Amino acid sequence: MPRRVRTIPLKKKYGQHFLRQESYAYQMLDQVALDKNSSVFEIGGGDGFLTRIILQEKLARLWVFEIDPDWVAYLKQNIVDPRVTIIDANILDVDFAIFKTYKPWTLLANLPYQITFPVLHRLHENRDFLKEGVIMIQEEVAQKILKTHGRGYGFSSLFFQYYFELRALSKVPPSAFYPPPKVFSRLLYFKPHAYLDPIPDEERFWKFVKVCFKQPRRTLKNNLIQVYINLSLIPEQYLNLRAQQLSMEDFLELWELIRNKLIKKTS
Repeated sequence: MPRRVRTIPLKKKYGQHFLRQESYAYQMLDQVALDKNSSVFEIGGGDGFLTRIILQEKLARLWVFEIDPDWVAYLKQNIVDPRVTIIDANILDVDFAIFKTYKPWTLLANLPYQITFPVLHRLHENRDFLKEGVIMIQEEVAQKILKTHGRGYGFSSLFFQYYFELRALSKVPPSAFYPPPKVFSRLLYFKPHAYLDPIPDEERFWKFVKVCFKQPRRTLKNNLIQVYINLSLIPEQYLNLRAQQLSMEDFLELWELIRNKLIKKTS
């Protein structure tokens, strides 16, 4: 890590592990299509390692969101480029309406591990503003999102695969960061699906799926018994399976059988 930034203390509460190997930053850029009209945003600018590499590309604007005021001041002082806007804010508190004028946006970010799922949910909620992106996340989380069956496959797998095209890129060792984390990371490409088959009563469907996965090692029957009065609506072949054994198509089929006959809303 460059000596000049050691004077700014790293703060554990922000999950600060700064990328230090350029090859991974260039791989992020290789996966997205940027041109002189592109709008890009970065979450967690830190000392500007990734920011500087992004600025080597043709683009119209780069918005960098940084929660740590010390690093905000550092970025404003050390990165001088008319295309850059440094924003002192927690991305989880940002009103995504600010992105509307310059959409669609490309996200390139080395995400703090502890905000991965909250950020992914914000991206889902605001996917109309997004073109594509690459994020650095914890390897274990990436595998959970990408699973299609078996151990580790769950609600998050179904949910994010339904809304996004997802692709695993390089596995990244702790040595690629300063300070090195205790776990491996993974670059993950994402792109909102251009078209989605509508799900009837979509919000309640996902609550239903959550209930099915509430205790992953239990059968569907044991997870649903506290919620639905008439399990006879569900074929026995499904009731004796675990949720991890069901596909998205299976869940949609079940939903058609029960959605108008729930004794109470899922929660």
